[in-house]
Amino acid sequence: MPTILIVEDDTSLREVIEYNLSKNGYLTSIAIDGVSAVEAARTVRPDLILLDVNLPGIDGFEVCRIIRKEMAMPILLVTARDDEIDRVIGLEIGADDYITKPFSMRELIARVKAHLRREKLLLEYSSTVEKEVSLGNKLVFGNLVIDTNRHEVALDSVPLQLKPQEFSLLLYMANNKGRAISREKLLEEVWGWNYTGNSRTVDVHISWLREKIEKDSGNPQRIITVRGAGYLFEG
Repeated sequence: MPTILIVEDDTSLREVIEYNLSKNGYLTSIAIDGVSAVEAARTVRPDLILLDVNLPGIDGFEVCRIIRKEMAMPILLVTARDDEIDRVIGLEIGADDYITKPFSMRELIARVKAHLRREKLLLEYSSTVEKEVSLGNKLVFGNLVIDTNRHEVALDSVPLQLKPQEFSLLLYMANNKGRAISREKLLEEVWGWNYTGNSRTVDVHISWLREKIEKDSGNPQRIITVRGAGYLFEG
C-alpha cells in the first residue's frame, strides 16, 4: 500500500487531504514545517510527497531541493501561488508536478494516482529493456556506463544519482543512439501516453542529465539538441 507524505501547515486542509487519501486506500504521514518534512522523508521514505510551498521555516522549494538530492520519489508541489515562474522553478529544482490552491480532492487524488502509476510503469519499462540488452547488461559509452540490471549509471567509475525518470530517459535514448527523437515521442515512451505534463518536462530532465553526464553541460557532446527534431544521443 503506497505511503503519501503530506507536508501542509494548514490544519483544516491537511486533515481533508489525509481523510481523502486514506479513503482511497493510501497510508499517510504528516509534517507541518520544512524541517520536519525533510526528517519525515528520510525516515518514512514515502512513495510520493505532497509538498506545500509556503511553509514556516524552510519553504517548500528548499525542502524539494534537499529531498531531491537524496531521494527520487515523485514530489507534487501544492501552493496558493499561480505564477508561471513558480511552476518553472518547481520543475527545475526537481518537483514532478504542481497544483494550485484551491483544488478539488478529485483532481488531487487523480494526480497522485497518475504519478504512482507512472513510477510503476517506468520500473516495468526499465525491466523490459534490460531483457533486450545482450552485452553483459551494460551499455558502455567511453567513460559512461549504464548498468541496466542494477539501474545504475557511472561516470569515470563514479556512481551518479539519477531519478527514475532520468535513468529511463537516458536508457531509452542510449538504446536509440544516433537517432533524433522528438520531445513528444520521449514523453510517450518514457513518461507514458497518459502523462498530463508537456514537453517542458523533457527539457528539464535533459538539462539535469547534461549536468551529470556532460563534461560541459553548456556545450553538450553526448545529448545533442536537433533543431526542429528533438534530442539525439551520441554516446
